[in-house]
Amino acid sequence: MRLGKLLLLAIALSCATVVSAQDPEVTARWRDFNKNNFHQLNFATTRLTKARIAKLKEDDTADDFALLRGVVFGKHGRIFKERSIQDYLEKQAWYKPNKSYSNTALKPIERANLDLIRITEAEKHSYIEPGDMRVWRAKLITDDNLREYSGAELTILAAEIEALRGKLFSEEWLQKYFDERYWYKRNPAYDPAVLTAIERKNIERLLAEKEKGRKTAISIGDMDNFQNVLLTEDKFAGLSILELRILREEFYARRGKKFDAPGIRDYFAWRDWYKPAKNQKLVKLNATEQKNVDLLAAYEATLREKLATELVKDDTLGAMFAEDLRVLRNEVYARHGRIFKDKELQKYFETQAWYKPNLDFKDDQLNEIEVQNLAKIREAEETATSKFSEAEG
Repeated sequence: MRLGKLLLLAIALSCATVVSAQDPEVTARWRDFNKNNFHQLNFATTRLTKARIAKLKEDDTADDFALLRGVVFGKHGRIFKERSIQDYLEKQAWYKPNKSYSNTALKPIERANLDLIRITEAEKHSYIEPGDMRVWRAKLITDDNLREYSGAELTILAAEIEALRGKLFSEEWLQKYFDERYWYKRNPAYDPAVLTAIERKNIERLLAEKEKGRKTAISIGDMDNFQNVLLTEDKFAGLSILELRILREEFYARRGKKFDAPGIRDYFAWRDWYKPAKNQKLVKLNATEQKNVDLLAAYEATLREKLATELVKDDTLGAMFAEDLRVLRNEVYARHGRIFKDKELQKYFETQAWYKPNLDFKDDQLNEIEVQNLAKIREAEETATSKFSEAEG
């Protein structure tokens, strides 16, 4: 991860090191920054120009732009998680922290100023960073534009392409993240069909980067190669429970199925081959596709059964949705015949061929591996919609 005196990201899963505001070099940068008198401007009435911020562009980093954005927000009392920006603001006599701050407080001129700062900052970056995608709407991403990213960053970067068009996200954490961006405007009428060929290729490139280094024989998006070719179990090695599910759904997606399940449709909606059929009754798999779906389902079931005999790994769960993790956790109990008070859960497990109700079941009948797996799944479940903290700005 790129380090700077003023970190542009505050993503919890990153390995960035925050530089103390007491660092003499940081203090010196603050003095240089103040010489430009940006901290004295009223950004609601003063329109910045490229010429006005030219001195910041002379520096070999984009850090001062992050601080400048912080000042614009800080005039309204925004409290930053990024310590270096917050430390600077707290030393300004005009700064009044406002716990109720909202981006709705920003005036049109302030938004225009933020756009100029943010776009100039993006152009200054050596590598693409979250928040930069506005300058990549008509440019293809190449290897030279990428650094090492966390999974969170790549998820945000890929989603940002559609967020710029107002997409609403089914994942709660992702929707919250973009709702807190000053530039984001929800568009309930958003249709992935408006994406350009370059935007689609950039999404694919970022998602491919996220999968880089994983040794799996097949990936989501590959099932067009198996519509008339049988899959074999050896190709499933290393796939998570979630990926196995999405691969099953991909066969239906390629036949035009519409998806209502939270998150599932987001795996396919932006792909140029995905065209939901008007008549859903016509969505049918051929014999080969059905066999492949059945094989994927059986393999997934095997992984689930192993929750009683093998410790679960992070890559087994993958980035499962919170509702699916809840079902998986309760499945550990259900395999012992537990009867659930939750009617929906009980109804679901009653549809499973292996489920046998047991009135005498007690939690102490679980073995040690099951207990540890329950803790692991619950931990993942509790953070499923809040794994990533926001990037500032």
